[in-house]
Amino acid sequence: MSNTFRHLALALAGAAALQAPLHGLAQPAAPVATPPAAPASGPALPAAPLPDLARALPDFSVLVELAGPAVVNIRTSEKIKVSPNAQLDEQMREFLRRFGIPVPQQRKGAPAPNTPAPDDDDDDGDDDASPQRRGLGSGFVIGADGYVMTNAHVVDEADEVMVTLTDKREFKAKVVGLDRRTDVAVLKIDATGLPMLRMGDVGKLKVGEWVMAIGSPFGFDNTVTAGIVSAKARDTGDLLPLIQTDVAINPGNSGGPLLNLRGEVVGINSQIYSQSGGFMGISFAIPIDEAMRVADQLRSKGRVTRGMLGVYPDDLTKEVAEAIGLGKPQGALVTRITAGGPGEKAGLELGDVITRFNGKPVEKAVDLRRLAAATPPGTKVPMQVFRRGSYKDLHATLEALPDDRSAPTPEPEAPVQTGAQAWGLIVSELTDAQRKELKLSAGIKIDAVDGSAARAGLRPGDLILSVTNTEIKTLKQFQAVLAKVDKTKPLQMLVRRGDAVTFVVLKPGKG
Repeated sequence: MSNTFRHLALALAGAAALQAPLHGLAQPAAPVATPPAAPASGPALPAAPLPDLARALPDFSVLVELAGPAVVNIRTSEKIKVSPNAQLDEQMREFLRRFGIPVPQQRKGAPAPNTPAPDDDDDDGDDDASPQRRGLGSGFVIGADGYVMTNAHVVDEADEVMVTLTDKREFKAKVVGLDRRTDVAVLKIDATGLPMLRMGDVGKLKVGEWVMAIGSPFGFDNTVTAGIVSAKARDTGDLLPLIQTDVAINPGNSGGPLLNLRGEVVGINSQIYSQSGGFMGISFAIPIDEAMRVADQLRSKGRVTRGMLGVYPDDLTKEVAEAIGLGKPQGALVTRITAGGPGEKAGLELGDVITRFNGKPVEKAVDLRRLAAATPPGTKVPMQVFRRGSYKDLHATLEALPDDRSAPTPEPEAPVQTGAQAWGLIVSELTDAQRKELKLSAGIKIDAVDGSAARAGLRPGDLILSVTNTEIKTLKQFQAVLAKVDKTKPLQMLVRRGDAVTFVVLKPGKG
């Protein structure tokens, strides 16, 4: 449960104060006294009129009048059971949710310290002795027939959602659907003829452009704040790249619109970066084009379906990219492959670097995740992969991404106490039974590490799958490859640890 964004506010009180002196500088009045002469130490600066900066400052009042009626206040409540354990109050839970920190569940816990007493005037037949956890948020109308968009974290797990319009009409809302991955939710209220906001073109949004937000920070309805776009496509680890602004956003603004100077919605205010829990000048909004794609699925199906390739990608460092012959750090390194998944069926191998997906370039791991998620399940997509020094073309038919998917924690292999030494490594061959169990056709086991191997982060139990893009099947082959490498240059290896693989670069040197 949480607070939401409601009103877009720009405090231009300072602008009014600045206007007179700035205007005076641009068009100076007749002097009342002769200005002092330039100092003898240097020539006088040439006179140059300053631009009338005050005249260039935007006036948001018209936007507020036009957009304000389409912005709503959202109140939520959830009945909780009393427990002796102390819990976080709702505002702190909001802060934790915004920063991606797991929030303790309170459904079976104690009420938050600031939880109001339960209402006595409801007639829903439930036990009124149960305390209520309440939340505040914002939203905006996307359908004149009563559809409202907000953040998923505002209404998630709520037992009751109330929507209040600017004309003070109040409606009990139904949650049509929510998507936690993008933090988008769609509500439906029993109303018609509602004022709607126009959707803007995020592609035309520019860094430095003025934007405005409307919401209910800390419950203060119809609060308007404004600022500029600080960055676009900011990666925060979320499924969607976010719009970064310096618009003042606080708990209660969540779900409110971010508008451009044409009064068009360009984003949904969703997160802040803060070390104190309050606004610190960095806010994030969900791009409205991505949010509307999610909202369309929620309205039609009540849920969102996404494609899944069935691999776990990782980024490449510049050092590794150069060592494997890729040149520059681009693409998504395949570190794990889901057994029986689309990636395995397509012929992907551990250590492959996916550089293009469905005709689009893949610059980093998050690009692959987003491209796959945006592709409907059942779609057959082409892929370009870099494997052992050359490019290959593969095709994969995507499956549906499950609602909740977590990667298993890799377990290190047990060490074997035999092997041969090279580059600070004690290694041994795998038995046929071990290869079968690990589903490997190649690889040798690391039994002990020292020197360069230890500094590179290798551990006993790791498996060496390839060296300098050469697949390693036996100790004899491993030693033959090492005999040909330049001992004064870094040595790249493809290493498997548990179910994950990664490239490791060993640097020459002692100790």
